[in-house]
Amino acid sequence: MARLLSIDFGKKRTGIAVTDEFQIIASGLTTVDTSELLPFLKEYFAKEKVEKVIIGEPKRLNNEPSEVVPLLNEFIGKFEKNFPAMPVERIDERFTSKMAFQTMIDSGLKKKQRQNKALIDEIAATIILQDYMNKF
Repeated sequence: MARLLSIDFGKKRTGIAVTDEFQIIASGLTTVDTSELLPFLKEYFAKEKVEKVIIGEPKRLNNEPSEVVPLLNEFIGKFEKNFPAMPVERIDERFTSKMAFQTMIDSGLKKKQRQNKALIDEIAATIILQDYMNKF
């Protein structure tokens, strides 16, 4: 089997999580500058077999798209041009950053460590991936 990869897309930083090859466990992979996301994915896809990419779709509480959605749509267009055979699925990502922050608190991270926004993005990507896996 191949891995699933999830993306918590942001204006500045993007969190990335992956599953193991058997798609049992979701783990945070890294956080990259959004401007470097496509080159990072090209390199990762060259090394690892990925079956599908799951992208968190940011929405407001009233179900309206957030202000990041136009940038996300632009990225997805570029992604599909670069990786036309790679399936992409969007999943609602509401509350994942808050859940990530709470996870950091629950795991006993100190306040200084919880201020690491890159870690929050990586954990949020893991939550997105775990939510997706729980649905299927």
